[in-house]
Amino acid sequence: MIQSTMQDFPLTVGAILRHGSRVFGRSECVTWTGSGARRATYAQIAENAGRLAAALTRLGVRAGDPVATFCWNHQEHLEAYFGVPGMGAVLHTLNIRLFPDQLAHIIDHAEDRVVLVDDSLLPLLARVAGRVHSVESYIVVGDGDAEPLEKALRDGGRNARVLRYRDLLAAEDPGFAWPQIDERAAASMCYTSGTTGDPKGVVYSHRSTFLHAMAVQSASLVGITEADRVLTIVPMFHVNAWGLPYGAMLSGASLHMPGPFLQPEHLTRFIASERSTVASAVPTIWNGILEYGAAHEIDLSSLRAGTSGGAAAPRAMLERFEERYGLRIIQGWGMTETSPLGGMAFPPPGVEPGTPEDVDWRMKSGRITAGVEMRIVDDAGRELPWDGASVGEIEVRGPWITGAYHRDPAPEKFHDGWLRTGDIGTIDERGFFQITDRAKDVIKSGGEWISSVELENHLMAHPGVLEAAVIGVPDPKWDERPLACVVRRPGSAVTAEELAAFLDGKVARWQVPENWTFLDEIPKTTVGKFDKKPLRAWFRENALQVERVERPARS
Repeated sequence: MIQSTMQDFPLTVGAILRHGSRVFGRSECVTWTGSGARRATYAQIAENAGRLAAALTRLGVRAGDPVATFCWNHQEHLEAYFGVPGMGAVLHTLNIRLFPDQLAHIIDHAEDRVVLVDDSLLPLLARVAGRVHSVESYIVVGDGDAEPLEKALRDGGRNARVLRYRDLLAAEDPGFAWPQIDERAAASMCYTSGTTGDPKGVVYSHRSTFLHAMAVQSASLVGITEADRVLTIVPMFHVNAWGLPYGAMLSGASLHMPGPFLQPEHLTRFIASERSTVASAVPTIWNGILEYGAAHEIDLSSLRAGTSGGAAAPRAMLERFEERYGLRIIQGWGMTETSPLGGMAFPPPGVEPGTPEDVDWRMKSGRITAGVEMRIVDDAGRELPWDGASVGEIEVRGPWITGAYHRDPAPEKFHDGWLRTGDIGTIDERGFFQITDRAKDVIKSGGEWISSVELENHLMAHPGVLEAAVIGVPDPKWDERPLACVVRRPGSAVTAEELAAFLDGKVARWQVPENWTFLDEIPKTTVGKFDKKPLRAWFRENALQVERVERPARS
């Protein structure tokens, strides 16, 4: 039998850093300061990553030890992205928007030994520092006052050290001796948002990270090259920042880091001054830029592409960006459990960009990317056909899909080696998939399913609607009926009756909600998705002012 003659070359984060810093050493990480930018080349990032690894080694961090970050998107966070896994430790990115109880639970569950924290975030971390048990050292990025953290440690009887990032790096010599690492070893970890229980830890391997980075730079996904300047609006604490830091280092694309300045005014100034070419964000951020641009002169002409993920992109948003700025935004799909990219909704050949048909395709959740296998199954676990009509739960598997959770087997989340995503949808014969709802959000009325996602997208296409979220509420006749929770645009006085009429003809008449409520804002999760748990709780507590209107009669 013939044997392969190929070398057994380990696919590691260290290999990504070696390639990027040597081949693309002049590419840059540009961090926005609010009034300007500070810069570091990839060669400098690599040197600092080595100094960080040396400093952590001196602190006693060993292979397999978790090192957490509690940081915005900036140069030092990028250095940790490579320095921590490169030395064999495990990078644990902490969500800075978690409630204190969740944050404390995650730090102790992961058994983090060290936490890198921005000085501006010290008051947030101080709320839990006195009650977490595993942390031995806190490394402060920046020169801000660390007294809130130190006081919390004293009050909690903790002996953890408080150190400064800059001082630690300055004390180390360049030229860290990077170790050889098994590509299947843990590289980083991220916890899910915990929308249906305690957050669960997903641990990414060096191999999965390398393969995912290769996919990110492919033309069928983000397609970034050395010529690009990528604005990473998606927080680096969220699912490896969608793989962009690793994909950019591998491809040579420069990275634009907004720090804490995520307001539309700052983002648009950053884009205009640094001429970003690609930007990735959740729909709430993109909508904020649209709203800001309606009242201010902004320049997005440098952007050749935008990507949107985390939640369904409203059709009106895609259309308005193209009409106003010539910016074509492509929707993608992924999860914490999928590293995250599982598909991008690039239209098939022959579709003219900018046409309604083009937008139709970009409204798909995605097209299955190479490296990911997908199927849909019914309630009994039987696989359903790829016909674009059969509806079931989406399951996935592949080299960057998790097969378990950290210290939590959660067997209900897996099915015959496939990850159960909890997304309900269809797949057509060309591999385009459409998510119609989350399993926990689907509305079953009179034995038939109603897609809350479809209703939300139609409602947000109305010129008087800024945001819309639809939940199912009990109904004595139909078991469940949709309740539309709407945020009007400033100056809009659109009524429930007008919105019901607007939906007429866009969905089946029986799907049009008769229950409506108007809010100042839709609650959001820590990563900017609509959070429907508070809406359901408010309804149960009779805290919502619900209007009831008759469904429109057909004309």
